[in-house]
Amino acid sequence: MDWFGPEEWQAVALSLKVSFWAVLLSLPFGTLTAYALARWQFRGHQVLNGLVHLPLILPPVVTGYLLLLTFGRRGPVGAWLEETFGLILAFRWTGAVLAAAIMAFPLMVRAIRLAIEAVDPKLEQAASTLGASRLSVFTTVTLPLILPGVITGVVLAFAKAMGEFGATITFVSNIPGQTQTLPSAIYTFLQVPGGEGPALRLVIVSVIVAMGALIASELLARRARKRVSGS
Repeated sequence: MDWFGPEEWQAVALSLKVSFWAVLLSLPFGTLTAYALARWQFRGHQVLNGLVHLPLILPPVVTGYLLLLTFGRRGPVGAWLEETFGLILAFRWTGAVLAAAIMAFPLMVRAIRLAIEAVDPKLEQAASTLGASRLSVFTTVTLPLILPGVITGVVLAFAKAMGEFGATITFVSNIPGQTQTLPSAIYTFLQVPGGEGPALRLVIVSVIVAMGALIASELLARRARKRVSGS
């Protein structure tokens, strides 16, 4: 297809890849964090809540710089990951996954937390009195009821990851074919003469993907609600 050049295709494919892995890897942690904030009372509750939402408040460049200090090859975590597992995050697509996941994490957690808080705790307590374990109560009672919220959180996180720019470009730079995601490619094309055409095409792709994700999430959430109400 001549409408897209190789560099544009690479940016789109990499963005989809980064967003997919960012959502997939953060979903278990997001669900656990949302459940802890919604149901548990513990010292440091407000601190955890603040840390979760911090990426929404900080400038994305600051978040990216903190990631570079922590997960860079000379950072405490980054050096340990490289020595132990041979995993390098800075200036790699894997680092783009981490940056996108952190920036999208608050949206995922908030959507799932609101869904959990809407579930009547008495339903969970009733299952517990029948001898079900906490894990069993969550998988058989809570999870089916919050499934629409989980879907919403996943889609919001995916859309945010697709559009993430500041933290990503600070942490992994803007290397074509390696770390140049869709927003980075748009930025690059706008810096060179004659780049308005490719930039506009990528903008159109961004809008289509975002709208498609939102429509799909609404349809999936409706189906999930019907299943819950039908059961």
